[in-house]
Amino acid sequence: MRDQDLILFAAVNSTAVRQALSALPNFDVRLHSLPHDAEGSMVVALIADLHPVLIIVELDGNAAWLSQTRSDPATRRLPTLAIGEGQAAVARAAAVNVPLYAPERFCQEAAAIIRLHARTATNSAALTEQCAEALPPLALRGLQEFNRGEYYECHETLEEAWMAETRPIRDLYRVILQVSVAYYQILRGNYNGAHKMFLRAVQWFAPLPDQCMGVDIAALRADVAAVRTHLQALGAANIANFDRTLLRPIHYVSEADL
Repeated sequence: MRDQDLILFAAVNSTAVRQALSALPNFDVRLHSLPHDAEGSMVVALIADLHPVLIIVELDGNAAWLSQTRSDPATRRLPTLAIGEGQAAVARAAAVNVPLYAPERFCQEAAAIIRLHARTATNSAALTEQCAEALPPLALRGLQEFNRGEYYECHETLEEAWMAETRPIRDLYRVILQVSVAYYQILRGNYNGAHKMFLRAVQWFAPLPDQCMGVDIAALRADVAAVRTHLQALGAANIANFDRTLLRPIHYVSEADL
């Protein structure tokens, strides 16, 4: 695993642990002092957008938000480890099924412990090879539905394509179907539903290159970011005022265009 530009999300308070993390070479350590009663949905949104390779939490308190990050679809796949000692910390770590390290051991062996637990990258070579393939007919149909504003139908079609595919390229279908659900929820006036789907989509965007199967992923990322920013600025109370011109079509090239 390469360390360069790998993000660690660390909700820690003790000086010793913070110093151990700050001393790690190459890792991008995001240190946070979260209150123990921090709202779970807020922490989920913070972590989902960072998409770290590892979540590190110091169990010097209840950290009630940890249960939500361990169960929410946007963050539950991200590996997590805890730091703490004593019966309360052992019980808390066991309740959310995360490994627990004593502070002294973690500070001494931080680099090795992090490499042991951090999420490994998707098989980038295989994904790059698969991204060079042409869009299969079912996926192409899903994109056509998306571009006609038929977001529910797009979700159904790309879910079928996703279920039929077993290789890493299936995440291309998954991210587009989740964006289509988010757009569908916007049109229905469901702010919370759209917000949750955007958070879930972030993890599937992360490993994809800017171009994949002829799809302009870079442009789609930018479009989705603009939609999210506008949606959040409006808030749930004003979603009826959403600017639908921001729901732009996906740019792609199929074999028929060549």
